[in-house]
This record gives sequence, structure tokens and C-alpha cells, in this order.
Amino acid sequence: MAEAILTLEGVHTHIGPYHILQGVSFGIARGELTMLLGRNGAGKTTTLRTIMGLWQASSGRITFDGREITASATPDIARSGIAYVPESMGIFTGLTVRENIVLAARSGPVDPARLDWILGLFPALRRFWDLPAGNLSGGQKQMLAIARAIAEPRRLLLVDEPTKGLAPVMIRSMIEAFQALKAAGETILLVEQNFHAASVLGDRAVVIDDGRVAHQGPMSELVADTDLQQRLLGLSMDTHQ
Repeated sequence: MAEAILTLEGVHTHIGPYHILQGVSFGIARGELTMLLGRNGAGKTTTLRTIMGLWQASSGRITFDGREITASATPDIARSGIAYVPESMGIFTGLTVRENIVLAARSGPVDPARLDWILGLFPALRRFWDLPAGNLSGGQKQMLAIARAIAEPRRLLLVDEPTKGLAPVMIRSMIEAFQALKAAGETILLVEQNFHAASVLGDRAVVIDDGRVAHQGPMSELVADTDLQQRLLGLSMDTHQ
């Protein structure tokens, strides 16, 4: 694996009486797209939220770009260069598309060249630029959520299930957008339940099962091994084309 920008070492997370993450360890390589996979309830979202400090790790160590962030506050983690797109998307539906993106650029106006690049990834946002974000479709809201996350350059992008509930045409658009982000050298940790999208986009795969890492390695290895898919995920990727 290339140089890791993020590492989790023996991370445990408790939420109330529940022991969700039970010694999770893996690394995210700089410039790669890592798929975080697993059955429903396996601990994928908890992993993202623990990285962001939204839920505090009860033990273990999280390191980002050589600095430990295990006990850091969420705003400090965000300022360090990590952006998070939750499954709920977190956009401001009463504000326009433009206002949503402007607010996401905390250090000043969005660079015009970067904005043009972002709108090239998500052309629908250009069409609805001055309309309330609440008027967008589910897929367009997801695009806006990702656009907000990358309004400023980030060193790591965490995205939770971006294709969930989307129509096939929107899934294809989302895949194309992530392919463009990969080509631009972005580092991404992506939770995804659409296994076709995972197989197309992933450089590496980390599979979580019952709060533990059950498998990690090249995405191509998981795609090629239907028995491994069945054992770890309960579904074969070749049935999700």
C-alpha cells in the first residue's frame, strides 16, 4: 500500500451500553479511493463518525497525516483537512445551491477555477444555482453535499453511502464524479452498499463485520472472489451490475 494518510489502530467505540467498534485497524493510502464495506449495522458509519470525532473512541489510536487526532474536537479535525459527507447529506434546504457552497468555503470566496471544476463534476448544480436546495432531487442533493465538502481543497474526503436510494442514471453520474475526483488525486474513504459502484471505483477494500475488520486488501481481489464476497457480505458483486 502507498503511504497512509490516515491510520486506525485498535479503535474501540462505545455508544451508550453498546460496544460498536471492537479493535478496528486499517490505513487509508494517500491518493487512493478506499471502499468501506460490510453488512447493515456492521459499524461502517460509526467508523466515519469516530474518525471525525462525532463519537469519541473509547480506546485505540487515530492518526491523520502524522498527527494523532483520537481525542480531537470535530471542528479541529475538519480544519486539519478532513471533510465528511454524512448519509443525511447535511445541506441547508432553505438556502440556494450557491449559498450552500459559499457557506462551505470558510476561509474565503471559492476559487473561481475550483468552482468551475466542481460544477463540471455536477452540471445539475449549475442549472439550479439560484434555486433553493430543497427543490433538488435526492441525487442532486447528494451532489450538492459532496460539492460543499470539496468547496475548499481537502486532504481526505469521507462519504457515507452516496448512491443510496438513487435511480440508476443518478448512480452512473455519481460514479463518473468519483472517477473524476480520483483522477484529480483526491483521497477518499467511501461507504457504499452498491457493489457495482464499489467494484468500479475502489482501489482498496476494507470489510467490517460486527465491529471488526474481517478483510482488507485490493478491491480487485474482492471483486474476483465470489466466495469471499458471499462469506463477508452475504451477496455476490456479480449479481449487482
